[in-house]
Amino acid sequence: MSADSGRTDAGGPQAAAQDVAQDVAQDVAAPTGAAPAAARPPAIEFRHVTKVYGEGTPRQYIAISDVSFTIEDVVDHGEICSFLGPSGCGKSTVLRLVAGLEPQHPPSIGRVTVLGHEVAGPGADRGMVFQDYTSFDNRTVLDNVTFGLECRGMPRRERHALGLEWIAKVGLDPRRDARKYPHELSGGMRQRVAIARTLILRPRIILMDEPFGALDPATRLDMQDLLVKLWRDVEATVLFVTHSVEEAVYLGDRVFVMATTPGRIVGDLRLPPASAPAREIQSQPWFRDNVRSLHEQIERIESDAKRLNGGAA
Repeated sequence: MSADSGRTDAGGPQAAAQDVAQDVAQDVAAPTGAAPAAARPPAIEFRHVTKVYGEGTPRQYIAISDVSFTIEDVVDHGEICSFLGPSGCGKSTVLRLVAGLEPQHPPSIGRVTVLGHEVAGPGADRGMVFQDYTSFDNRTVLDNVTFGLECRGMPRRERHALGLEWIAKVGLDPRRDARKYPHELSGGMRQRVAIARTLILRPRIILMDEPFGALDPATRLDMQDLLVKLWRDVEATVLFVTHSVEEAVYLGDRVFVMATTPGRIVGDLRLPPASAPAREIQSQPWFRDNVRSLHEQIERIESDAKRLNGGAA
């Protein structure tokens, strides 16, 4: 598959409140005053990163091994980078190392930096959206969306005005939905709330761990289109973990392919950004060709992993 393949010009259970608080604790507006383009450090950089769980015990397990990559901080634009691979390849480990979340953080070997600084834990420059519908059950949609602003001390009137604006941006009805509680929403609506809660704080780095994996196919396509639209507005760097080849190809300016046993990067495909809705793009020959090639690569990775596991047995 050629990295020159281009896009046409056409056209789960709810998490506990503690988990939500940890999520939102990272979702704080990034500092202003960006460095000149020539001086900008990479948005994210992994330098020979290995993560071992249970090190020195009989249950020792290497999640990822010697992972290195650089994602540039693209001025006034940002980039969406998809991470694709079979279960157990370490996609979520990579994401949570960037987020600074335990037990994935810190790496066993190597260095992870965000905007030129080594990751020491959750930070103001990163926001995360999980697959689970992380919400406070006893807070309305509006209060969930504005929770991070409340933590920062923004006055109620100001944060509610901004919250209503973001509720509308993610495709919900401010008049009808703002006073609803999470149990009154569909899965797709709850993920819209989670996205609004993250993006309202305009983080420089957005980390998304299979956020659309539990949605039905039609809603999933709608959410992909929404993400592209909002990403253009916030101009952030997005790391997007998915099992879906189609989703990775549509969303990714860049697609990292990961293999397992142990987890490592075996492919780095660059694609121009999406230029049309997902339903339209998926009918294009270039899209089908890239999807087919990636499916074949994933199948080879899975076959190789089974063969290695069988040999070890």
